[in-house]
Amino acid sequence: MIRKNPLIMFMCVELMLNSVNFLLIGYSDFLSSMDGQIFALMIMAVAAAEVVVGLAIILTIFRTRHDLNVDHINVLKG
Repeated sequence: MIRKNPLIMFMCVELMLNSVNFLLIGYSDFLSSMDGQIFALMIMAVAAAEVVVGLAIILTIFRTRHDLNVDHINVLKG
């Protein structure tokens, strides 16, 4: 949280989701069950949707402000 770049923060969230996927698939293999793999596929679908929405928001903020510092982002307030 020291780095205030939203792209870096966004990539960290994606890495956390991928680590959960690896954990679920590993436990699924260990327990000989398909439940973990099904949950991993659901997480991948949610992560794909998150990437689209998150990058669109970041791109919109950059186009309007020409700055990507998260301390200065208050553009989307109503």
